[in-house]
Amino acid sequence: MPHPEAPVVAALDIGGTKTAAALVTARGEIVGRATAPTPGQAGAEAILATAAELVTRLGAAPGAPPVRHLGVGSAGVIDPQRGVVVGATDVLVGWAGTPLAQKLEALTGMTTSVVNDVHAHALGDVAFGAGKGCATALFVGVGTGVGGSFIVDGAPLAGAHNAAGHIGHQPSPYAGELPCSCGAVGHLEAFASGPGLHAEHARRAGAAVQDLRAVAALASAGDEIAAEVLRDGGAAVGSAIGGLVNVLDPHVVVVGGGVSEAGELWWEALRSAVAGEVLPSLVDTPIAASALGTDAALVGAAALAWSTFADKESS
Repeated sequence: MPHPEAPVVAALDIGGTKTAAALVTARGEIVGRATAPTPGQAGAEAILATAAELVTRLGAAPGAPPVRHLGVGSAGVIDPQRGVVVGATDVLVGWAGTPLAQKLEALTGMTTSVVNDVHAHALGDVAFGAGKGCATALFVGVGTGVGGSFIVDGAPLAGAHNAAGHIGHQPSPYAGELPCSCGAVGHLEAFASGPGLHAEHARRAGAAVQDLRAVAALASAGDEIAAEVLRDGGAAVGSAIGGLVNVLDPHVVVVGGGVSEAGELWWEALRSAVAGEVLPSLVDTPIAASALGTDAALVGAAALAWSTFADKESS
């Protein structure tokens, strides 16, 4: 356990259903944490107030070291240079257009850096997890949606419109004419996400089980329909990763998210599909599982704060 007086930064992971806060050392160790439901339907001011209260509570805890800097990973399309939410879904009502960094600085008194939550997850794995020490890393998160991030020299590629990383919104032959959450059809996310695979199993089996975990349990028990769905899901993601590896040539690919816990059938299909897509010179590109679990975005947001603010103070 780190010394309670070790320097720390604060970190926030603002998601559609839960907001998590933590105090994090420069070594990526979490020394205090708090969570609360995200009041997504109550509007931006309520979401901000919840996030700020968590951070303030941690900073005011008995024995907590001084906290001056805050790193934030947030759902939505984020402009990291301005600290503004450029776009968001209706899960977070009124979130689009929020000057996130400015508002949180006013509420907490901490200098604040902001990035999209998937980029934050990638930063965590590159700083302290499966991508540690790699100059470039492709992160792919497969859960409720399919997202990603390309990290170059410790910074995520944001893109010209701050929308880089929407890996789930590329065409996939596995998706056919399935409708995607973005309004298009045939995108990877429509098939390979957790809800997508759950729905696909129901279509093939003729009945729905509770969730993707139940599908994975059936596959482990020898159910061939469930096993086939998992293999197809892994192959869909692996095929997409293989194409991205050909374009980006990363030092490592890190895969995380809830679907990545579906079991070895999914992973075997993913790795096989990657191998079938990549150029011969890229067949040895490592494919690693995310090492930080649900703390990855918090730790990555903290790494962003350390690199943006705290490290500069000590240099």
